[in-house]
Amino acid sequence: MKQRFIFSALALTLATALTACQSTSQTATEANNNNSSMQGAQMMQTKAQMLQSYVWTYQTTNMPSAIILKFQDGRVGIDAGCNGMGIDIQVDDQVIKAGNVMSTMKACEPSVMKQEQMAGKLFANRDVPYELDLANLNKPVLILTTTEGQKLRFTGEPNAEMKYKGEAEIQFLEIAPETKTCVGVAPMQCLQVREIKYDDGKKVAVGEWSNFYGEIEGYQHQQGIRNIVRVKRFTRTNPAADQSKYAYVHDLTVEAEQVK
Repeated sequence: MKQRFIFSALALTLATALTACQSTSQTATEANNNNSSMQGAQMMQTKAQMLQSYVWTYQTTNMPSAIILKFQDGRVGIDAGCNGMGIDIQVDDQVIKAGNVMSTMKACEPSVMKQEQMAGKLFANRDVPYELDLANLNKPVLILTTTEGQKLRFTGEPNAEMKYKGEAEIQFLEIAPETKTCVGVAPMQCLQVREIKYDDGKKVAVGEWSNFYGEIEGYQHQQGIRNIVRVKRFTRTNPAADQSKYAYVHDLTVEAEQVK
């Protein structure tokens, strides 16, 4: 009886040890899975942040203008030379999940229209395979794969928030279709602008027209086109003697109208 009791106790001890090992192994596996999930989520968040921290440009010698991508808050804005396009997206580890393309409806040159169609097709309602080359953080590379399997290499430039290292004030500016001669450091052509204020999507105030002596980064004026644009206004920390203390960066074209 005594010997049988010892064997039973030994068996119980071994069973307990095996159960503990199994439990520890299961806990370790679950922990590893949780860590992998957390690392995957952090990686996707990091990639989304990197995409948002740069302005991405693709251009070849035979293109009429560059294709420019700006990622922000779950959307990508596309400027292919004429109309502005926007798409809701979700950044995953290897693909960018894109929804419907929304676009302004300006008439453009045929070559530019063809380029815009290509840029819209790149994202429209598909999972876009992508790669990020971050070897050079001053000029990272974003590689997007088209529906035909072609790889397009976009070069990144730090966006305005990185460049000016601060938060921006949002303004809406109406830009007249024609520039006027003005005198800054020397005679030049000035944009004619006035500030528009909105409340709940409605215009509530319109400023006076005035010369705009600087530049709006990312905005290219076309004579005969009236625009309302949303801009980010940053305060420069050390402006040059001939610079404004503010830097203006084009964020979105709200309205565009050809004036005859």
